[in-house]
Amino acid sequence: MGINCQFNLSPPIEDIIDLYKSSGINRPIDDIDRIAQMYAHSNLVVSAWDEDKLVGIARSLSDFCYCCYLSNQAVRQEYKKLGIGKKLISLTKEKIGDQTMLLLLSATAAMDYYPKLNFEKVENGFIIKRIR
Repeated sequence: MGINCQFNLSPPIEDIIDLYKSSGINRPIDDIDRIAQMYAHSNLVVSAWDEDKLVGIARSLSDFCYCCYLSNQAVRQEYKKLGIGKKLISLTKEKIGDQTMLLLLSATAAMDYYPKLNFEKVENGFIIKRIR
């Protein structure tokens, strides 16, 4: 199996939703327009492909000089534990450069995953949660 990664390729929304369903990520998968807007307004997307099958994705918002927010990372369930998530983060870091902080909000189930990739847990954050 050869996994090919692409920068800023906009996968079909249906493929993204199918990937989200497979990965277990909690996103508004019943709202196609909202998912489409999420990707239309992102400026760094790294996708992983097994031939023509979308198997992983990392979606970020960045100024490419100071801060990058990694908003979504998902890998198909059957492709987990193959290093795809690690590769998506590595490629994201490569694109944003060493001067740019990489920040994310983790799902509870992934809290033990990110420290293995050199992320530090932060305690100095705040949030105003979305209404829907």
